[in-house]
Amino acid sequence: MRASAHTLVIQTAFLGDVVLTTPLLTALAVRHGPVDIVTTPTAALLIETHPAVRQTISYDKRGADRGWDGLRRLARGLRQERYRRAYIPHRSLRSAALALLARIPCRIGFAGTWSFLYTESRRKPAEGHESDRLLALADGAPAAYPPHLRPTPIDVQAVADLLEGAGIGYAAPLIAIAPGSIWGSKRWPYYAELAAELATTCAVVAVGGPEDVSLGDQIVRAVESSGGQAVNACGKLTLRQSAALIGRAALVVTNDSAPLHLATAMGTPVVAVFGPTVPEFGFGPLRAGDVSLGIDGLQCRPCSAHGPPACPLGHHRCMRELTVEAVLAAIEETGALRRRR
Repeated sequence: MRASAHTLVIQTAFLGDVVLTTPLLTALAVRHGPVDIVTTPTAALLIETHPAVRQTISYDKRGADRGWDGLRRLARGLRQERYRRAYIPHRSLRSAALALLARIPCRIGFAGTWSFLYTESRRKPAEGHESDRLLALADGAPAAYPPHLRPTPIDVQAVADLLEGAGIGYAAPLIAIAPGSIWGSKRWPYYAELAAELATTCAVVAVGGPEDVSLGDQIVRAVESSGGQAVNACGKLTLRQSAALIGRAALVVTNDSAPLHLATAMGTPVVAVFGPTVPEFGFGPLRAGDVSLGIDGLQCRPCSAHGPPACPLGHHRCMRELTVEAVLAAIEETGALRRRR
């Protein structure tokens, strides 16, 4: 019988936040042994193979586990595991209440509105990258733990099959383009034009979920009209397979969205396009040599923490004025394609 974990992490925020929690998982596993994590169904499938994780526990907070009945039901199950400590990086009433209802004796989270439900609260640093700020929960663990994901050989093979089916061999230089975002104002509108320019020097793959299929189709049509090779992987791969695909690419061009963090976790160079948000929020590229782009000097930027569904002023200058030429120059600046030739 598998030994139970003593440590639970509760992280049910956005997918990118879960990826940026992986350094905390590593730090806690070094100290306490492999951890269990409560997370969203989507994120659970992504990180279940992470070496710091013993077990992922799916919490479908907007579906099957919606409401207080679902919360109490999950808490009863957690109670049986007899966790000694819970770490709660997401400042959420639901997460704090879950740890309390599960009767976990040591509950550690960031100071804020719900910290009265914790037994220990820590100050969250205001500066730095989010992945490093979250490490403050682990009693000053070093920032030497980077975000990390571990796709399986089956995931890697699924990617190889997809690319080979499109006539793209392993030796071909490959750029991944992630055109989507759940926040409409974060979507840069010129990915198809960028892909057409890139098609003369490399193959292109569009990365995203089922909701991004039409954006991926636009990219493939633009590349094919330029005589290049492209494949639309949007909606065709699991998240872990998408991470493996990003790991195969020489470079990822992405909005301020989850693929940025997948690329960071897979060690793939990044060119990140920022419009209504800014890297200074702590969610930009992390690795040396990665590039962030944005239009400086706009009084309306940033306009919100996440980026609204549409530009509140109607002009969307933060994205429309960022040119294809500027992104091409940033790609050249990384040197990623030159290293793959």
